[in-house]
Amino acid sequence: MSTLAYKFEEIAPRPLRPEVYELDGISRASVEAHYRLYQGYVAKRNEILRKLAEADLQTANQTYSELRALKVELTFAVGGIKNHELYFGHLGGGGGAPTGAFGELVKRDFGSAEAWRADLKATGMAARGWAWTAYDWDEGRLFNYLGDAQNTFPVWNATPLVALDVYEHAYFLDYQTDRAAYIDAFFDNLDWDVVNGWVEQYGIPS
Repeated sequence: MSTLAYKFEEIAPRPLRPEVYELDGISRASVEAHYRLYQGYVAKRNEILRKLAEADLQTANQTYSELRALKVELTFAVGGIKNHELYFGHLGGGGGAPTGAFGELVKRDFGSAEAWRADLKATGMAARGWAWTAYDWDEGRLFNYLGDAQNTFPVWNATPLVALDVYEHAYFLDYQTDRAAYIDAFFDNLDWDVVNGWVEQYGIPS
């Protein structure tokens, strides 16, 4: 048996900021249930990586093999982790029009905050899982991308700065099937200081 030659460390779920439990229009019960889902992705990431360490590389096959199954599901678990860390990370603010460096990028690339919001909301209504505002390093601009699953990412070489979860689990407790009202609540709770911190951290030019 030939096994993967690498070591991995288990990770733990990131705690939520207290503000995330006190959102306007998104209940604490909904946040707590949503956070448990994120914790499950972290647990599965750790479990899959332990199993990958023992997977037989010689039996890899695109129709079915243990390696294929584990790698496919790893992308789903890791996608679930990264998406939710972005999502929870920038909630807990006062919403409103984007400010700071991100606000300037929005005005430059969408024409106005209203146009950006309308486009991201429509993208969220059209998606089955996620909508992201990401900075495309090749084109040098923001774009609102659509994803239908946890392992459907924005295009390569694009950095997500706003992550809108539109899976039913994100809103059903509070809004049942009224996704549009949930998206409005999402906008009302964005923390632009956090988003602008990411713009600075990644060195995104304005």
